[in-house]
Amino acid sequence: MTAPSSPPQALPALSPSDERTWAMLAHLSVLANLATGFFGPLAALLIYLVYKDRSRYVAYHAMQSFVFQLIWWVGGGALAGFAWAVSGVLVVAAGLGCLLMPFACIITLIPMAALVYGVIGAVQCSQGIDFRYWLVGDWVRPTLEST
Repeated sequence: MTAPSSPPQALPALSPSDERTWAMLAHLSVLANLATGFFGPLAALLIYLVYKDRSRYVAYHAMQSFVFQLIWWVGGGALAGFAWAVSGVLVVAAGLGCLLMPFACIITLIPMAALVYGVIGAVQCSQGIDFRYWLVGDWVRPTLEST
């Protein structure tokens, strides 16, 4: 006969210092995209999944970082790739692609700007400032409040 197992104990809540650290790391996950091109959103999602029940603060910042990276890093990168492809095809086909290259260069800066914005978010979280990405923070907050 086996002894009845005790119910699993809830993990302890994070300290404010740990919350700031994990929120900062969620925002800094955007830097992982420099090496892998795609790991940043996965890292932010992993932080969200691990800490969602232990800290609403970490969950909010990790989900913000995840959505922000999907939009601006993945979406911006796809848009930049498309712009360069169209520009390249038009250079070969009609010579007009040279006129589109400045626009492709500007679009290529979108993912780079996302890196800077993610680092700003990380610094503010490490200082205890409630950081919100423009538009994304407002989209994410109601989702987390309903859970």
